[in-house]
Amino acid sequence: MTNTSEQILDIDKIRKDFPILRREINGKPLVYFDNAATSQTPTQVIDCIVDYYENKNANIHRGVHSLSQIATDAYEAARETVRKHFNAEFAHEIILTAGTTHSINLVANGYASVLKPEDEILVSAMEHHSNIVPWQMLCQKTGSQLKVIPMLHTGELDMEAYKELLNANTKLVFVNHVSNALGTINPIEQIINLAHGVDAKVLIDGAQAAPHLKADVQALDVDYYTVSAHKIYGPTGVGMLYGKEELLNMLPPYQGGGEMISEVTFEKTTYAGLPHKFEAGTPNISGGIAFGAALDYMNDIGFEAIAAYEMELLNYATTEIQKIEEVEIYGTSPDKKTAVLSFNIQGLHPYDIGTLLDKMGIAVRTGHHCAQPIMEFYKIPGTVRASFSFYNTKEEIDSFITALKKAKSMLL
Repeated sequence: MTNTSEQILDIDKIRKDFPILRREINGKPLVYFDNAATSQTPTQVIDCIVDYYENKNANIHRGVHSLSQIATDAYEAARETVRKHFNAEFAHEIILTAGTTHSINLVANGYASVLKPEDEILVSAMEHHSNIVPWQMLCQKTGSQLKVIPMLHTGELDMEAYKELLNANTKLVFVNHVSNALGTINPIEQIINLAHGVDAKVLIDGAQAAPHLKADVQALDVDYYTVSAHKIYGPTGVGMLYGKEELLNMLPPYQGGGEMISEVTFEKTTYAGLPHKFEAGTPNISGGIAFGAALDYMNDIGFEAIAAYEMELLNYATTEIQKIEEVEIYGTSPDKKTAVLSFNIQGLHPYDIGTLLDKMGIAVRTGHHCAQPIMEFYKIPGTVRASFSFYNTKEEIDSFITALKKAKSMLL
């Protein structure tokens, strides 16, 4: 890594924002390389949650008293923060959900009344299970056909095969912006443009992209885009579905209850407009407010600096791990990756490696990463995945490499 990137980010100052990085695991300083599963939370976001419960705790949208109005203003201000970050045209195009999985299921449920048996939907071979299973369930309900965009051994999508799959019957296309298992950055601009050429709508799972890249939904002309706050230094249990206004208006409500109604009688119910049509019941109010605080925190640091530094970490880790004999890396397109290093050591099970690394204070993810079709493609049971954040350091990677060598010597 260069001194310039360190100076731009001030890594020492950033690390002080994350209290959990000061703790020990099994008597060793914590090295947290499981950021693709859940990122850690800075004090600024934690304080935001505490402040809500200490000073703003009231239900929103339905109260005339001052505390309710204060909480409502804070929640809607966070929605506006999310809108600005992703450059949606309108705040009501931002649906605050429980996370990416909830967002995808919301869209899938809506299309159950739209698709016909002759319709086709495309999903990529490198999706997280949450961007596969809901569409399989949708096909079971509608009789529509699910087709798979294949991948190449480098961990990239086969774009020529994608072009051949598109046809007049294609109605929906689902692709992740970044693969959680491989770190591959997919060419979503091209994917969206080609899909729109046959009048298909596109949902992009942005859960893994959001910590590293700043998506502009209008520039992309994407139809739906989803994000989870806990991947981007915010709390668990909250996220976002962006949808174009006309497409969200077309979809029926996903859940019934309070807040999503205009008028209720026993004879008939009419529904509220966007975004409330899709936000039944009391939401995760503190989480929504903290979601906005997390985005503010990242924007204060700057996404260009974040991306540059994380790429330096990835390149350094890749160079060092390749010095270990019998290591195989999955996802090998160096100029189309984010900060994910997924690998195996020949003859060793990833679970055993991960367990020993934990004993040495190194937190990595092992297994299929909710992406079993990728593991089937490579004919492996799973991988060890080290995923990096802007609060990680070259020194932590050195500790990881040393621990990995020790684990290998103990297991072989």
